[in-house]
Amino acid sequence: MNEQSPLAAGVLARSAATTRVADRLARRLRAHGIRHAFGMPGGEVVTFVDALESAGIRFVLMRQESGAAMAAAATSLTTGAPGLLVTTIGPGLANAVNGIADAVQERMPLLVVSGVVDRPVRGSYTHQVLDQAALLRGAGVKASFDVAPEDAEGALERALALAMTPPYGPVHLDLAPGIAASSALGSEVAGGAPRRLRLAADPADPALADLRRLFERAERPLVIAGFEAARAGPDVAAALGSLVDRHGVPVVTTYKAKGVVDETAPLALGAAGLSPAADSVLLPLVRAADLVLAVGYDPIEMRPGWHAPFAPATRVVELGEAPADHGMHRADLALIGPIAGPLQILARTPAKPRWVGGEPAAARARLESLFAAPAPWGPHAVFETLRQVLPESALLTVDSGAHRILLSQSWRARRPLAMLQSAGWCTMGSALPLAIGAALGGDARPIVAALGDGGLEMTMGELGTLRDQGLPVIVVVLQDASLALIELKQRQAGLDPAGVALGPTDYAAVAAAFGGVGHQVGDASALAEALRAALGRDRFSVIACTIGAEDYVGRL
Repeated sequence: MNEQSPLAAGVLARSAATTRVADRLARRLRAHGIRHAFGMPGGEVVTFVDALESAGIRFVLMRQESGAAMAAAATSLTTGAPGLLVTTIGPGLANAVNGIADAVQERMPLLVVSGVVDRPVRGSYTHQVLDQAALLRGAGVKASFDVAPEDAEGALERALALAMTPPYGPVHLDLAPGIAASSALGSEVAGGAPRRLRLAADPADPALADLRRLFERAERPLVIAGFEAARAGPDVAAALGSLVDRHGVPVVTTYKAKGVVDETAPLALGAAGLSPAADSVLLPLVRAADLVLAVGYDPIEMRPGWHAPFAPATRVVELGEAPADHGMHRADLALIGPIAGPLQILARTPAKPRWVGGEPAAARARLESLFAAPAPWGPHAVFETLRQVLPESALLTVDSGAHRILLSQSWRARRPLAMLQSAGWCTMGSALPLAIGAALGGDARPIVAALGDGGLEMTMGELGTLRDQGLPVIVVVLQDASLALIELKQRQAGLDPAGVALGPTDYAAVAAAFGGVGHQVGDASALAEALRAALGRDRFSVIACTIGAEDYVGRL
């Protein structure tokens, strides 16, 4: 926990007869649907934390601020409200930058409230001081505001509106301790978050007539769906399902959009963008398409192989709530706004034979062959066992590493947001915070965090958060004693492995030390038994699966 600055002394006492600026802000946050704040407190934010608790917003103590940012952002997927991160001055905010940048590139709504030196001494005081707005500007936050007592609620309302305007992202507020503890001025703002209505598309719109004409003429249409489509709601998922079932349109997704179309469907081709093996199958299919519908698709999740992936004759249409900021590919038509309506119009058009050569079915068969389990035990078998034992309703969170590529390719998601990961930013250390945020955000499904030993050791302190919050998350660790993906890249470059070896940590003992239950397994039957036991437990479990880093070679 960060030390209290002497500048915060004298402003912490609360008068029962006074409404503080912090109280006004906290009540507005609750009115907008926020029920949890995440972070590590410091002297500059103790008044704000007190106000949050008084307003009915629970402050969740995380073990470090970067994970707190990711946990906070994850709550938005369940609650529909922005996540709330609270950090102290200087080192607290600086340590959160990775998690805040993750929210930028993952397009997650996040409000960042940080302590800052009080205004009367900003010109002379230097301890723990840096230009916090400039620090976050470089990370890509949408805006940064310095809260003043005269317009604290106005600044907050503007920040919340910006965070929830597509493309979603983080917005920052600097809140000085003296201002937080000062008496609020003026009348308190009433009311909660505005109702956001998704308007149906007007079939008479000429742009939609152009879209319908392109679709009706297409012989080989294909959809690339992104994260925006996955979180847009059931209408989008239903319309995409109709395109697949009624019109024979194959669907490729980004990693975070997995499940926007039931991946057991014959024309659901799974995720693209990170696996060279999968892309070797999917990119030729994309080039063969005569019409590509980019639905809620932002190529921030993709890699260089997806730069200009379309054939010159392919017509490309973008459907999204905000223009995607990229130079990865061209578009012939961009429809900006709610995406359900245009998809519903296409779904109702007359059906006709598509892809008469059977290319999508051949691609799916090839993908299944590429990612089939090559041996009775290894990472493939771990994920196959998860599929067999976990209920269909389970939520998976996945860390970055070789295991993420394999799991994202082999797992068949049946519904949107069934697998959460950092796909645009691709940071390590995301799986546990995402699981914590989802659980505290009210997701009642069984939650499994899949991560490598490197990712667990980076975020091991969050096992204490699982304990303290009483969260029965199941942590499945692929223990290969290596940063396997980097080791694989070193070998592919003809280099000897260096700086990637990890020692033999006893994760079962670590779990017990943190108050959970640990298992060490080395075959599929032992893993299945441990999973069944964990599903019936009211506290967290860690299941360490001993595998070899060589099990990924030639399989990604």
